[in-house]
Amino acid sequence: MRAALLASALVLLAVVVSSAEQASKIRERDANWVAPARQNSRANPLANRPDAVAGGRKLFHQRCTNCHGEDGRGTTYGPDLTTAAVQAQSDGALFWKISSGDTRTGMPGFSFLPELQRWQLVLHVRSHATRAGLQP
Repeated sequence: MRAALLASALVLLAVVVSSAEQASKIRERDANWVAPARQNSRANPLANRPDAVAGGRKLFHQRCTNCHGEDGRGTTYGPDLTTAAVQAQSDGALFWKISSGDTRTGMPGFSFLPELQRWQLVLHVRSHATRAGLQP
């Protein structure tokens, strides 16, 4: 009985350590990367178009999953987009970040995409909040 409990405890410990290692491999968000104040107030022209999220999802899978993962929870190359810190940013700030990129962290700018596609990406980033259990 003790041997079985010890074996179960060791397996549980291995799972916890493995999960902690995986979490530590996700790139941290650059807290110093802040959108200019005038960008924060920009409103998403597609905010009332829930159908536009599908286009954002398609673009995300084409352009963003290599760094941010299929579920947006981050990888060693890009931070977790489901966190409260990311989701608390305004649509305008997210649009600016998607458009401009951050050369210090390797985030490419996507200003070559049409403006409405970048707004669709913002909608898709917002959809990650719902899946993560955060308020949209």
